[in-house]
Amino acid sequence: MFPFTYTKAADTRAAVAAGQRGGRFIAGGTTLVDLMRETVERPDTVVDISGLPLGEITTTRSGGVRIGALVRMSDAAADRRVRNTFPVISQALELSASAQLRNMATIGGNIMQRTRCTYFRDVSAACNKRAPGSGCAALEGFNRSHAILGGSSQCVATHPSDVAVAFAALEASVHLLGPDGERGVPFTEFLLRPGNTPEREHALRPGELITAVEIPAHPRPLRSGYLKVRDRQSYEFALTSAAVALHLGGGVVRAAKVAAGGVGTVPWKLTAVEQRLLGERPSDRLWTAAAAVAADDAEPLAHNEFKVELLKRTVERQLRVVGGTR
Repeated sequence: MFPFTYTKAADTRAAVAAGQRGGRFIAGGTTLVDLMRETVERPDTVVDISGLPLGEITTTRSGGVRIGALVRMSDAAADRRVRNTFPVISQALELSASAQLRNMATIGGNIMQRTRCTYFRDVSAACNKRAPGSGCAALEGFNRSHAILGGSSQCVATHPSDVAVAFAALEASVHLLGPDGERGVPFTEFLLRPGNTPEREHALRPGELITAVEIPAHPRPLRSGYLKVRDRQSYEFALTSAAVALHLGGGVVRAAKVAAGGVGTVPWKLTAVEQRLLGERPSDRLWTAAAAVAADDAEPLAHNEFKVELLKRTVERQLRVVGGTR
């Protein structure tokens, strides 16, 4: 670990000012500290924001839920409003990391965590995300865990967050505070695909601070759930995952929100699957047909072609769980 300056922000204004000067925000520290130990990240200044008043969960006037950026993952998962209104969020959080980490990690930190690509975390390996222009060792290396959707010639690393998949499915928005005031960004636009600039991972501007994630109201009743497929049951990142939310009325699917994790460079909204479901009567045949288009744009690598079929099966299984079988 390299030397750095530590400071604690007294309020959000001080945090934004410190961020403008290049300080890196830290709250739970479950990601940044590891990256500093591995010398992947070498910030000159670390700004502790754990004392800021961003730790509340509230219900919006429209019936949505707003989760403060500093709410602990375990607290968000256990919150009655979250669990009753959007169980897909609670399930995604409970399938993330270990209980000890969930007790420390925050919602804002979770969606900002960096990839678990082994080449990114190995400072001796070529990685355009860590060192722009150095190349991508994963393209020709062992890439079993890498992306089949949203990759580029510069990067094929997946985003590791589970709850980010649920946020993407539910079309959440990220609330930000910066030098120019407050603004909101749709969740599906907040995390960026690598393209030709894999080092740009999010839509944050210099000095901006995440204050909350807001999930809008959806038609009721809303059935939802999260399925995570991984190599082992405990403390492992997803090979594939599916966040599904369905509103059924009059015997047909009135609204469908579906996203996948473990397969994309960002949480992947499955718009084609959603469109295939709308207006149709729930049935085993429908779930199979909708899931069949989940991987239509996939570009598998040498060692992860299995993810194409696994993604379709994961989506189909979760559609059956949430929507029922007939």
